[in-house]
Amino acid sequence: MLGLLLRLLPFWVREPLFIVVGSVFGVRIMYLAVHDEEWVPAGIGTVFLVATALRVRTVVQALRARRDPSPAALAEAAVPEPASQPQPQPQFQPHQAQVQPQFQPRSPAPVGQYPAPPAAQKEPNAWGQAFAAVAVFAALGVVLWLGPSLVPSDDGNTPQAASCTSGEDEKLPSAYRKTPGAVTGEELCKALNRPDLAQLLGTPGETVAGASGSSDTAPLTDGKVAAPEATVQLDTYTVNVAVTYNKLSIAQYVKLMDFGEETDVEKLSVLGRPAVLSSDHTMKIDISRGSGPVEQGPLARTLTVALDGKDRGGYCDITVWSDSGALPDDSALLDIAGTVVPAIPERTV
Repeated sequence: MLGLLLRLLPFWVREPLFIVVGSVFGVRIMYLAVHDEEWVPAGIGTVFLVATALRVRTVVQALRARRDPSPAALAEAAVPEPASQPQPQPQFQPHQAQVQPQFQPRSPAPVGQYPAPPAAQKEPNAWGQAFAAVAVFAALGVVLWLGPSLVPSDDGNTPQAASCTSGEDEKLPSAYRKTPGAVTGEELCKALNRPDLAQLLGTPGETVAGASGSSDTAPLTDGKVAAPEATVQLDTYTVNVAVTYNKLSIAQYVKLMDFGEETDVEKLSVLGRPAVLSSDHTMKIDISRGSGPVEQGPLARTLTVALDGKDRGGYCDITVWSDSGALPDDSALLDIAGTVVPAIPERTV
């Protein structure tokens, strides 16, 4: 279809387009062939350049023909027409009642002068058509090249975050109805899955590989304690936010750390609420081995924040880890807490 449309174009538009396209593709393919040391692309580039050279030769011949008309055409235009012969003048007859008109012979053309050839119809300027064709092709190339950068995005230079897995059809456990102000996993995921999450982690430009949320209950509580959580995975880090609506305060939580393997424990205050920073290893399960043993995974950093300023029970865990074991600065956890914790209503009871 494209070939048919190109053939319908005028000669002085079609041929310059073919020359520009052929030369650009030929030079580009030859450069790649030399760079990669491949013979097949070199042959293809040679075909493009040879075809382009033939079209250049055709255009040059057409331009020469327009400038220097052929001698045969000039000789044909210079052949004189035969002189007109005088017509006999009719004689006057006495018995005729009417006077017949007299015919005057046409004057023969002067000797040595030839009738002027008919005026040639003015044709479009070939150079103008060629220049217009090349300009149009160049403009299309510039638009295609700069199009994505000229169209503004919805969120500026910040990469668009992946959408959270919808859990609207999920039936909430009864623990959520009995807990005033309890958030769901979907609400946590929306609060965590911010477009600037990668920038908060110190890895701007990364995209979100997956985001999900679940509205479960805490283990060993017989489904009586709501424990929603959300996870967002980026190229470098994975962030998990889990809220537990139990009666355990941060002060009690810190005492329990003395019996665990948490390291680098640091007490602090976040948004006017008691909080604590700690480190612990994640669990690694190899699914390819079936029911193999649980191994120790990479180190994770967790920021635990109380659900209210008076520390009356319940907490929010913000955990970050990576497959390589690298961890961001603690300031990244504090920045994430500044965006996620306000989305969790303070516990009043």
